[in-house]
Formats: sequence, structure tokens, C-alpha cells
Amino acid sequence: MELLRTPPPKERADAARNRAAILDAAARLFAEHGVDAVSMDEIAAAAGVGKGTLFRRFGDKAGLAAALLDARERVLQEAVLHGPPPLGPGAPPADRLAAFADAYLDYLLAHLPLVRMSENAAPGARYRIGAYRFWHRHLAILLDGVPDPEHTAHALLAPLAAEHVTALLPDLGEQRVRAGVARLWRRAVP
Repeated sequence: MELLRTPPPKERADAARNRAAILDAAARLFAEHGVDAVSMDEIAAAAGVGKGTLFRRFGDKAGLAAALLDARERVLQEAVLHGPPPLGPGAPPADRLAAFADAYLDYLLAHLPLVRMSENAAPGARYRIGAYRFWHRHLAILLDGVPDPEHTAHALLAPLAAEHVTALLPDLGEQRVRAGVARLWRRAVP
């Protein structure tokens, strides 16, 4: 079974320029000051757009975070769908699972504050994000043959929640977090 993505709708030229200006300004300000320290007013001013344009387009800072993550998520999704093995097709499921865990942790750790904001926008937001549904479906396909692959996929993704990883990093460090995820995921595949 193949994972499918719907392409985004076409934008008007001025809307596309505004979107790009907003995303560039947000990325720059977030990198300079941290996600939590930047207000939507500051982003609108830096982008040269009105606050109404920013809020209509993205809703809130979590919506803006999700939009910033979109291009980065697509890179990982393309590697899963069409990249070389073991992350892409052609490797045994256990190898693909291990490669995905490593690649996802690379992505997550590089963008942890943004992922955390997008996942915590509202109760259950993490599970409604299109990227989460993509990751879950990918794992469920690879877990075909284990009892209840749908549940197992959720269980494997649970320790990769940005809030969880944020809480563990100061005490355990990146290497222990990675090693723990790898051990857990190896046990999921018979």
C-alpha cells in the first residue's frame, strides 16, 4: 500500500509573496530569539504585513510553526517514499523502521521548539497533524504482520512526542534518548 499526499492548492502571487515573507521573518526571528520569545506582532512587523494577514493565514503561532515545518517534513516524507534504502523502499521492514527512527529524531531534534509548539497547540493536536498521520501510516504498513499494527505504530511514535523528548533531553542527553528509542523499536518487530 502506498502513502498518498494531496498537493497544496495554488496561491495568488501576492498571497504567495506574503506567505514567503511571513515564513522568512518567523524563521529568522525564531532562530535569533527562540520560538517562545517572539510574538505574532513582531513577526507581522518583520514581514511587512498586517497582523490580520498573519492571523488569517496561520491562525496562531502554532499554525505558523506547522507551516514552517511543512517543507522540512516533506523532505523526510520524500525520502520515505522514494529515497534509497533503508529509509526508502527496498529494505526489510525492521531496517526501514530503524532508519525512520534515526531520521525522525534528526528532524525532531533540529526543530524541537517548532514541533513542540505545533503538537501542543490544543489537546490532541499532535494526532491531527497531517505529518503525524503520514508517519503513523508508514509505520503501520511496515508493521504488517505484528498484532495490531495500528496501535503499535502509535505506541512507537509516543516516545517521539516533542514534549516528551524536551523533558528527557536535559537529564538523559541526545545519545541516551536515541539509544532508548532504538531499543524500544527493535523489540516491536519480531
